[in-house]
Order: sequence, then C-alpha cells, then structure tokens
Amino acid sequence: MDETDLHRCAVLGGVSDALCERVYPAPSRPHRTAFQRDRDRIVQARAFRRLAGKTQVFTSRASDHFRSRLTHTIEVSQIARDVAAALGLNEDLAETLALVHDIGHPPFGHAGERALDRCLKRHGLRFDHNLHALRIVEHFEQRYAAHRGLNLTLGVREGIIKHSRDYAATEHPALVGYFLGERPPLEAQLIDLADEIAYLTADLDDGVESGLLEVAHIRENVVILRRCYEAVAKEHVGVEEKYLFNEALQLMQHALTDDLIQTTLTNARAIGAESVEAIRAHPERLAVFSEQAESERRQEKRYLYDTLYTCPALENEHDKAEEVVTALFDFWVENPQELPPGYFDESEAEGVPRIVADYIAGMTDHYILLQFAEVRRAVRR
Repeated sequence: MDETDLHRCAVLGGVSDALCERVYPAPSRPHRTAFQRDRDRIVQARAFRRLAGKTQVFTSRASDHFRSRLTHTIEVSQIARDVAAALGLNEDLAETLALVHDIGHPPFGHAGERALDRCLKRHGLRFDHNLHALRIVEHFEQRYAAHRGLNLTLGVREGIIKHSRDYAATEHPALVGYFLGERPPLEAQLIDLADEIAYLTADLDDGVESGLLEVAHIRENVVILRRCYEAVAKEHVGVEEKYLFNEALQLMQHALTDDLIQTTLTNARAIGAESVEAIRAHPERLAVFSEQAESERRQEKRYLYDTLYTCPALENEHDKAEEVVTALFDFWVENPQELPPGYFDESEAEGVPRIVADYIAGMTDHYILLQFAEVRRAVRR
C-alpha cells in the first residue's frame, strides 16, 4: 500500500470495472469517465433541481441566505471530493454520490420525512429516503427514449442505497444485486461523514444567522467549536466576533475533514487493505472519525438537537409539515383519481399509498403548500 493514500483501494472506474455497468447499453464517451457521466445525468435531473426548493433546516420562506437542500448538497460534494483526493480514491465517484445523496428527501426536511414515514406505516409500509432516491433515478426520471430512469452505473446505484447504512437481504430481497452483506467501497462510505461535516458546520452558521443561537452560548457548550474559536481569536486579536466565528467554523470543518482522512487511512492500513474487495470484506466500515472527533461530533449534534432542531420556532414548522403532509396523503389515498394521470396510472401496480408517497416526496416546500391550499379549498366546496 502506498504510504500516503489508498489508491489501491479505489474504485477503478474503467471500462472493465463491473461497477461501471449499466442496465441499458449507453454509447461510449472516451473523454469522460462513467462516473463523470453519472454526475452530469444527476445534475441535469429534475429531482436534483427541485432540491433548491426543499428545506435543509430553515424553510426558504425564512431567508434567502439559509441553506437549502441543494446548497447543502453542493457543500457535501466539495468535502467528499477533498477527502477522496487526499486518500487517492476515485474522486468522480465520491463527488457523484455526494451530489445524489439527498435526492430522495421529501419537502420540509427531516420533519417531512418523519411525517411521510408515519403515514406509510399505517399501511404497513415505510419511507426511506435512500430507497426512494433509487426509485427516482431508476424509474421517475424520464430523459431517454429507450428506457425510464437515468441508467446510472451499478457503483453509483449501490452508493445511493448504502452510503449511510447497510441493508439485510432478508428484509430487502429486491436489493440483492447491490452486494448486501458486504461493505460499500470507501468512496461511498465517506459520504455520510462528509454529510455530517457539512451540516455540523452549516447548521451552527444558519442558527446564528437566524438569531436562534448565540455565538457565546455555542462557545460555552460545543467543545470543538470552542477550541477552534480560541485558536482563531489568538491569531486575530481584536477582530469582531462574527468574523472570528466564521473563521472558527472553517477551522472546525477542516479539523473534522482532516480527522476523517487520517482515521480512514489508519484503519485501512491496520487491516492491510489493498483492494476494494478487502474493504468490502471487512465486517465494519473503515471510513469513520477518530474516537475523540466522534465524541465531539456526538456532543455537537446533541447540542444542535436540544437548542436548535427542537426549539419552539422550528417545532412550529415541524407541526406545520406534519399537518400538510398528513392531510395531503390522506386526501389522495382516499381520492386517488385526483392524482396526476401518470401517478394514478401506476397506483394499480404499486398500490395507492406508495404512489401517493412518491408524489408528495417529489414536491418542493412551495409546491406542497400550494397543493395543500388547493385541496383545502376543494374539500370546503
């Protein structure tokens, strides 16, 4: 193994690599790799564009300056590519997986996802944004004359499903072709941690921007941010607090990124991994934070949960999400003929509850509120 990176453990991405196989034949493009082509297909997808109108933490109605699901995705892709490059992994695959990792999220962020899952549970079903993302890229995106879906490579489809968790074949037999029981390649493993790094930094930033969090309170209660802030303050004596806070956030992001790079490298060296197969065969994921960084990550996440995610202002938004998603779900389940023709036509094969969830999950915050107002008017008539 190389002393500085894990290039032998990288997904090759060449024409002979099984992870580059597609379900349908596609003309070759010699100046672009298979994963670069997948990246472009994702960026051009309608579902990707709709991420601009989906909540990250704060709804778009609150301010134009807060992260949307799309801007968050872009930040994750920057971190993922940085980590992959430092480790000698396949940067194109890592970037592509980062760009697609949230494409299955419904409107209203995690509150919308929880509401949709609760609705489906009443019908013996569940909502999983990773599995929904696979439905989007395999079925709902229609850009080609010969087939439905984006016809992405096997490597990207596997990463969509498994970047943040593993699935058991006994519970998900339809996913058996995605190497269930094996760990995903490192390019996929690092996405969930890049996601964590991005939102741990951004949510503090947006929380302060919103006025719901105060820099002094964060410094007092978030260990990693306090350490970074003190380092920055020593270097920039007398500088205004907001600029020191911005510098501290950048330093925190760099510290977590560097920790992920070093810990992943150390873990792979410890098992003598020199191939993707060795990464897959290991019983645990190797792309993780160190013990200290993981402890500080958990501590900050708890702080964000206690002080921001569940604060009264956002809880009101979450209650609204619950009301809107549940009302629309129930209306369309009871009145499937009111669905758009394309969705209504598929309800016979997929079942009405699943198709209603598909329809709702694809909506932006703005569009679902328009639908909610329209349905309420129709019910009152």
